[in-house]
Amino acid sequence: MKLHPFVNAVAALRFDDCFNPYVDRCEIHDLPDAPNRRATVLSAMVENAARQPIDAIWVGRDLGYRGGRRTGLALTDDVHIERHARRWDIVSQRPTIGAPVAERTAAVIWSMLDQIDSRIFLWNVFPLHPHEADDPFSNRQHNARERRAGEDVLQALIVLLRPTRIIAIGNDAAAAASRVVNIAPVISVRHPSYGGQTQFLRQIEELYDPVPPLRRLL
Repeated sequence: MKLHPFVNAVAALRFDDCFNPYVDRCEIHDLPDAPNRRATVLSAMVENAARQPIDAIWVGRDLGYRGGRRTGLALTDDVHIERHARRWDIVSQRPTIGAPVAERTAAVIWSMLDQIDSRIFLWNVFPLHPHEADDPFSNRQHNARERRAGEDVLQALIVLLRPTRIIAIGNDAAAAASRVVNIAPVISVRHPSYGGQTQFLRQIEELYDPVPPLRRLL
């Protein structure tokens, strides 16, 4: 499958102590074709999302080693990868081996997304997994050089998808989005980690009036 030019641009990003899930393969956890699987799924999502304007891009900070490093999808872990794909009418299977790995932030994010029907695209300020030197299964915050590259990519994504609004999850995402967004309002919400879960859930409820899955069946 020919990849969307946006995905090719992300796949071309290279930085020290960063895992690019669209070209890099983890020898411990990945299937042999994992990078291609991740790039293909992301490309299909971008294609589908670009067909008509979306409600919002939810923007986090970086890919984490328990989530996006494995799935190639922002704010999404192994547990939620198939649900994420279904939102864009795509069939996807895990690119990793072994038991599914859960990520706490992804669990909170998807507890709300499962109640919302709006067209929402998930992304990060820095679209790769930054880690500590010699410790690939760790998380670190992206540095200034990485942030600048990520902001360029974010700006390109916003132009491509034409969202009505940007939902920035956490202060770092809000600061980056505010620097690059000039065509849609940026709404800052609390990051669900470090004691912020209750506030995050309340803020998303105020923005979307979500419908619990069980109530939809009544």
